[in-house]
Amino acid sequence: MAVDQLDPCGVYFGTTGGQIFGSRDAGDRWALLADNLPRVLSVEAQTLED
Repeated sequence: MAVDQLDPCGVYFGTTGGQIFGSRDAGDRWALLADNLPRVLSVEAQTLED
């Protein structure tokens, strides 16, 4: 699981079933971001500055 530095923070996690889920509102709502990947063993978050 990983979180970014935005406000509200984004939260992301991957599954051993090959899915990545993310939330843009600190975990209130979740969305499937990627599917059919190999086992996801770790997730990192990075934000880009304007």
